[in-house]
Amino acid sequence: MIEKALHGGKAYWALIVVILGVIGVGVATWFYQYHNGLTVTGLNRDVSWGLYIGQLTFFVGVAASAVMLVLPYYLHDYKAFGKMTVLGEFVAIASVIMCVLFVFVDLGKPMRITNVFLHPNPISMMFWDTIVLSGYMLLNILISRVALDAEKKGIAPPKWIKPFIILSIPWAVSIHTVTAFLYAGLVARPFWMTAVMAPRFLASAFAAGPALLMIFALIIRKFTKFDPGEKAINRLSIIITYSMAINVFLILMEVFTAAYSGMPEHLDHFKFLYTGITDANGVTHTQMVPWMWASSILALVSLFILFVPKLRKNHGLLFMACAAVFISLWIDKGFGLMIAGFTPTPTHQIAYYMPTLPEWLIMFGIFGIGAFIITTLYKVALTMRGAVK
Repeated sequence: MIEKALHGGKAYWALIVVILGVIGVGVATWFYQYHNGLTVTGLNRDVSWGLYIGQLTFFVGVAASAVMLVLPYYLHDYKAFGKMTVLGEFVAIASVIMCVLFVFVDLGKPMRITNVFLHPNPISMMFWDTIVLSGYMLLNILISRVALDAEKKGIAPPKWIKPFIILSIPWAVSIHTVTAFLYAGLVARPFWMTAVMAPRFLASAFAAGPALLMIFALIIRKFTKFDPGEKAINRLSIIITYSMAINVFLILMEVFTAAYSGMPEHLDHFKFLYTGITDANGVTHTQMVPWMWASSILALVSLFILFVPKLRKNHGLLFMACAAVFISLWIDKGFGLMIAGFTPTPTHQIAYYMPTLPEWLIMFGIFGIGAFIITTLYKVALTMRGAVK
């Protein structure tokens, strides 16, 4: 079945070459980092997690979002999602692999990752995060493989796969909940230590993941014969709308709680993100302010488009709104959330961190690996459906 990815037109192979070029730059930069150590990154004693772990956090949510198609299609027999479900599962597979790679490049000595398996510790959230991520990836590989095989033969999927499909639904919720617990359980980090962290993670996941899938679906619809169906597009856009609205609501509740209480341990993190914060030497740190205001503006613009039915049903504006949702949540969750958790430090010091060029290049290299996986898997699925040659 996978051999279908080895055949394609000039546009397909041009895309593959570009993606492989991005991957090549990322791999070469990682070897440079491996040789020189993490000193080539912007990480330091006070900010030990940065761009890499931020991407882990964000793409765990993208992976979990496949449940927003699986649940209505398999449990509620919502047939409109029939054509898109397997596409969502492919996004989940690529996202989990990317998450693992981001942990890999974040380790000074990559072989340390084997300690999770050689010396498992059930009280460690990292141990459980590894379990749920690997299990979720295997479930999506199995389900998508069986679904495609059944589609190829023109028959219904076998009944034995149904329990695995049902299991994947709570499992999808668990992968992002456990990831949220990695942060919420850190006593010395008040910005993260909040009971709303897990719901906020899930709300952002159920907005960002479907938004990315919508972007892929609209691109495929324009350049191939594949049509997910107007009903599926409309329903998925509604899911994105309300998930994004809930995410914004939860963030505002956090801001209100911090501002109204006036607790410096919590409020200073929001000041660092949105207004800048002054250290003991009188230096004001505003490196995150443009990023976070850009995220906020994109969130509001996307919600305006999504909440107006006439605008939402315009595919061009819908594409822009989904791109705005994805970028907004990437800035907030894959960048701002991570850095603000470390700034100020538990001793109220301001530690400067911004990703260096090697970090950005390695990140884009891993993005390229994810894009390669999705491109080849989509090529297989679309070829089977006769949408491309």
